[in-house]
Amino acid sequence: MSAAPAPGRALPGFGAPAVGFDEPMAMLEACHERVERTLALLQRLRTHVATHGADADARQAARDVLRYFDIAAPLHHDDEERHVFPLLLRTGPPAVAALVQRLQADHRAMAADWAAARVPLAALADGALQAFSPEHAALFDRFAQRYGAHIAAEEGTAYPAALAQLDAQALAAMGQEMAGRRRG
Repeated sequence: MSAAPAPGRALPGFGAPAVGFDEPMAMLEACHERVERTLALLQRLRTHVATHGADADARQAARDVLRYFDIAAPLHHDDEERHVFPLLLRTGPPAVAALVQRLQADHRAMAADWAAARVPLAALADGALQAFSPEHAALFDRFAQRYGAHIAAEEGTAYPAALAQLDAQALAAMGQEMAGRRRG
């Protein structure tokens, strides 16, 4: 789907965050905004499919959701696992270290949630599924709810704690490594 939807389109796409790798913590937050937009697209897709079926717009929206959570989200989690979480486990107070352990467990759970949720989305994108079942809805809800709580904990506690400890040199190195993995 294009970033500039035609008038009346029910399932508009979304654009990329405007933040670059020279501000890696801001980039991580921008990724959260993209997660939230993609989850909102998933919700609009569910409503659209219930009303209009698995038409071309629905199939494209499903492909957009799949692309984001198959490619960008794992890179984002890897960024956190490489740069944010180890720092906080080494230097954070016990409450922050405990939170980081929960966030790491969330990453594993979200990967499992996504593996299950992507099955009906892929089927719809491929034209093999015409409607979502109540079981599919439950998978999507669990995935979205876990992500929402996860983002709130990261932005409310983990990111500020990490940013307080990262100097300009460490942030520059972090941004370069993040960009390099995406070019690689």
